[in-house]
Amino acid sequence: MSQTALVTGSNRGIGLELCRQLKDRGFDVIATCRHRSPSLVDLDVEIIENVEVSDPDSLKALTEKLGERKIDWLINNAGIAGGLGLNDVDSNSIDSFKRMFEVNSLGPLFTTHALLNHLSQGSKVGIITSRMGSMADNDSGGSYAYRMSKAAVNAAGKSLSIDLKPQGIAVAILHPGWVRTDMTGFDGLIDSAESATGLLDRMDELTINSTGTFWHMNGDVLPW
Repeated sequence: MSQTALVTGSNRGIGLELCRQLKDRGFDVIATCRHRSPSLVDLDVEIIENVEVSDPDSLKALTEKLGERKIDWLINNAGIAGGLGLNDVDSNSIDSFKRMFEVNSLGPLFTTHALLNHLSQGSKVGIITSRMGSMADNDSGGSYAYRMSKAAVNAAGKSLSIDLKPQGIAVAILHPGWVRTDMTGFDGLIDSAESATGLLDRMDELTINSTGTFWHMNGDVLPW
């Protein structure tokens, strides 16, 4: 019997490639996004549109569409980028900060919470974050909104790993690498395929004993 994986933010970039590789691995893939893309349609997987991860009403509608289905792997991939350096921190940037937190920090938490009834013992949750959320790894400063939003989701992922462990649900906090995607302006060291392969390998290796670990897609454990 095949496993089911649900991926958020699946219409492009890493999310699209995760869906492609999950399908190749034999998973039944549920690809969620705000708007489908031609590339996603070409994968011939189940697509659920109009999913906004920071909107509880949208997530409620998603759970209703899922019905009684169980999810083996939930990969919280949806996110937005944006730097906001020190000179950008003023009253005009407050909405940008809030939006970054809504999507990058609250989105994975709200999504996981909304889908709890679809998870069960043995299910795995992946949160795609960034090493830019690491305090110890920050040697260049800047990018206040992005760094803060990723540090916040790292904290959420750690708490989820503790709260879900009694239910036998493991959580991985995953850095995808510096990937050439729309979000990075196609400036990066690796492509989406290499990143997705590493991320899925980490999900494969995830157990209840390693839940709550902050991993690089290459397998390195990252500092908080």
